[in-house]
Amino acid sequence: MKCKICNCKTFEAFEAKILRKYNVRFFKCPNCGFLSPDEVFWLNESYTEAINLSDTGILLRNNRLSKITACLAYILFDSHKRIIDWGGGYGILVRMLRDIGFEAFWQDEYATNLFAKTFEAQKENFELLTSFEVFEHLPNPLAEIEKMLSYSNNILFSTTLHETDKIPIHNGKNRWWYYGFEHGQHISFFTEKSLRFIAKRYKLNYYFFRDIHLFTPKKFSSLLFKLIVILANKGLFLLPKIKMPSKTMQDSIKILESI
Repeated sequence: MKCKICNCKTFEAFEAKILRKYNVRFFKCPNCGFLSPDEVFWLNESYTEAINLSDTGILLRNNRLSKITACLAYILFDSHKRIIDWGGGYGILVRMLRDIGFEAFWQDEYATNLFAKTFEAQKENFELLTSFEVFEHLPNPLAEIEKMLSYSNNILFSTTLHETDKIPIHNGKNRWWYYGFEHGQHISFFTEKSLRFIAKRYKLNYYFFRDIHLFTPKKFSSLLFKLIVILANKGLFLLPKIKMPSKTMQDSIKILESI
């Protein structure tokens, strides 16, 4: 099996039981560290519910990510331009960003838009594309990233990395929680090196801090990026919140007028 990121020959890392019934082999790239199954055939079963039932952190996560996005968008990008949330789930993040004051729009091929109705994205250019907890769901990451880049060349995303030279323990009580074998939706596991390879392929700069990552043609200090991510939930969020007029009431009036 060739690596889906750098095209090098991979080796079999382990076998795992997906959805508690399918024995699936996972392969790791010795060059970039990318880890994925050999064949993905169970996604229709995994996505009977777009958001898996064990995702109890969905509201906590969106609250955190909305603040990080708001601070990065306000400080590093043009905050008056549009944002698209790729794989936006129920529309929670889009609604939160619009409540702050950003022109945010929703996109998702699997989920139902519950909280950002009438703000579905159209095919156009966006200042920033967010894609939180999506990369690990991609069966063909490069193809999906190329779609994203057709909407914006600034991609802010989250995914949890594993170390290049190690395979996270996958059996027994010490199994890596991020695998998600029970729901089978997580099928691509990245390393810092594999993400740097992607950035280089598309001539983008790569910045990250813990689970937050950014592909962008812009150049700025890595320390600045890290500080914004760290401070976003420690008070920095008040900057865009105070400076930008909320769209909550404006959106309500707009929707009522269109009915």
